[in-house]
Amino acid sequence: QRRSLAPSQLAKRKAGDEDEEEEEEDWHPPTSRKRQKAASETGSGECYRSPFRKPLAQLTNRPHCLDSSQHEAFIRSILSKPFKVPIPNYKGPLGLRSLGVKRAGLRGPLHDPLEEGALVLYEPPVLSAHDQLKIDKDKAPVHVVVDPVLSRVLRPHQREGVKFLWDCVTSRRIPGSHGCIMADEMGLGKTLQCITLMWTLLRQSPDCKPEIEKALVVSPSSLVRNWYNEVEKWLGGRIQPLAIDGGSKEEIDRKLVGFMNQRGLRVPSPILIISYETFRLHAEVLQKGSVGLVICDEGHRLKNSENQTYQALNSLNTPRRVLISGTPIQNDLLEYFSLVHFVNSGILGTAQEFKRHFEMPILKGRDADASEAERHKGEERLKELISIVNRCLIRRTSDILSKYLPVKIEQVVCCRLTPLQTELYKNFLKQAKPVEELKEGKISVSSLSSITSLKKLCNHPALIYDKCVEEEEGFMGALDLFPAGYSTKSVEPQLSGKMLVLDYILAVTKSTSNDKVVLVSNYTQTLDLFEKLCRNRRYLYVRLDGTMSIKKRAKIVERFNSPSSPEFIFMLSSKAGGCGLNLIGANRLVMFDPDWNPANDEQAMARVWRDGQKKMCYIYRLLSTGTIEEKIFQRQTHKKALSSCVVDEEQDVERHFSLGELKELFTLSETTTSDTHDKIKCRRCVNGHQVRPPPDGSDCTSDLSQWHHCADKRGLQDSVLKAAWDAAVTFTFHHHSHEEQRGIP
Repeated sequence: QRRSLAPSQLAKRKAGDEDEEEEEEDWHPPTSRKRQKAASETGSGECYRSPFRKPLAQLTNRPHCLDSSQHEAFIRSILSKPFKVPIPNYKGPLGLRSLGVKRAGLRGPLHDPLEEGALVLYEPPVLSAHDQLKIDKDKAPVHVVVDPVLSRVLRPHQREGVKFLWDCVTSRRIPGSHGCIMADEMGLGKTLQCITLMWTLLRQSPDCKPEIEKALVVSPSSLVRNWYNEVEKWLGGRIQPLAIDGGSKEEIDRKLVGFMNQRGLRVPSPILIISYETFRLHAEVLQKGSVGLVICDEGHRLKNSENQTYQALNSLNTPRRVLISGTPIQNDLLEYFSLVHFVNSGILGTAQEFKRHFEMPILKGRDADASEAERHKGEERLKELISIVNRCLIRRTSDILSKYLPVKIEQVVCCRLTPLQTELYKNFLKQAKPVEELKEGKISVSSLSSITSLKKLCNHPALIYDKCVEEEEGFMGALDLFPAGYSTKSVEPQLSGKMLVLDYILAVTKSTSNDKVVLVSNYTQTLDLFEKLCRNRRYLYVRLDGTMSIKKRAKIVERFNSPSSPEFIFMLSSKAGGCGLNLIGANRLVMFDPDWNPANDEQAMARVWRDGQKKMCYIYRLLSTGTIEEKIFQRQTHKKALSSCVVDEEQDVERHFSLGELKELFTLSETTTSDTHDKIKCRRCVNGHQVRPPPDGSDCTSDLSQWHHCADKRGLQDSVLKAAWDAAVTFTFHHHSHEEQRGIP
């Protein structure tokens, strides 16, 4: 048997005897045609490698690498596909089905305008089929629809208010003017309407992009926290407002610079809430850039166009301005002009033009001694003013609330002076002689201090005891009138008619119900007396005045409103807490002394009768009979008549009092049961007793002559006041806000 050679042996033999001719044919492995061809090209004898073996790789430490071009191609294929949210039918906040991809086709509104209850602020014009073909699809306007989260909670009057505000700030009501005044009365939800406006402007417009990037809310310092809470409450974390209510100058500047530097579609903190005081001090930072919208809460602070706050706000680079004020007219028409001029400069001309064209004729026509021609001219100018202003001012009165709120009974209670108060009062009028200082109806400094002394005496003789000790002007020898051994350490309510009535009201309320009471006064000294009274009677109380920090205010208000809190009384300084506070935990409010400005009193009285109140409310306005307090109250009715004439457009506002001489302030009517009732010349009362009820349709917003008049306790509706009547009450005016409506939730 023949031995076959291994391939390597064969190769050696071939190399050894190349020229020898082999007799026998050796076995060759079958090779493919390609290999044969390759071998013939490279030369048959050069490759001695077996086709069955892989060549040995050179030993190195280099790692094996993938082909880079393959890897790049693979990554590109991943990135070319848009990211899809792995939730079926997902629709993001901008209405896109996938993130980062521009939606193809027609632009659409942010919310469905056809949804039930949708509040549509803007509807694009209906286009014919021909126009639809011509229009650029990327420029077609879309519906502006309020976020359903908010439109579901808006009441009918609030929906109307939001539409009005939006029309004004987008210049659809008055071309070229972007401002408006939201002058709804207290308790109608002005804050919610403005939050709805801000949220809509920050998210959408007919151009399918946000109308504004940033908004600024300026409010009294006590309401900064309240605004922050309201935004959180209604928008539920959809937006992060920035509230600044304290801190060092550097820290506040840093926050403001950060706020102003925000740009783009999605600004992290698009709403800045700041107090008037902080704004005034840091205005230059905010004036460097532009803000889309400015909202000024309690805007009647801007009634004086000369003050720094007004000028700082006016120099902001912001055409869209909303001014919120439940009481736009406070003292005169020129202040009213300042407010309108701030939001829409120029629509009433300059201040001089306004005074000449509107203010002078209107006031002349309203004077008691005006001629027929002057009266007619005044009415004409008033109509003209109302027609201009109504284009940028919306005002609804609290009548609307009657559907949602319990009945409010408002009572003006005249309280008899005690013998000590009467003697001190007469003594003062004899000695001080401020009447001689009144020249042509102008108040001098000394007569102003005399007014303050008389007001304090009406509250309680303890408030002027120090002046009696020092024998100041008007109080010479007055110390002898005080009872022997008198000390200001104890409160002694029996020395003041009003304090006596208050003591009864509190005692009867505490013993017969679980109602809570708010006590309001203009003087912190009077609040000190309330504290002494509460400690004597062991009533639990909280007190809020100008000395309390903003954060602490918010905490005590929250605690008092809780039904489980034991506090019975909330004491309030009308200057510190009159604006915007929500005290619905209480349903009885006592205004211990009147303010010259009716707006301050109305603000304070609206603390308890507002949205969220569940119980019937009782308001007590205490006045000392026949004194300066009744005169102040009468002067208030004149200012109020002016306000309702311009703002509420009420017809036939009866004005029973002429502007009144200041001399009259310094008189005392000892025999009257109510000087105010005497001045009204009431036709419904005979010998001081009411014989005809008030006219149908009248309520506590009507003129005082249309209220119930009670010279005794028989006609009273309030059992607490009935019980307190015999203490020192001489006369009461009372009326309700509306008839109680059964069956309305």
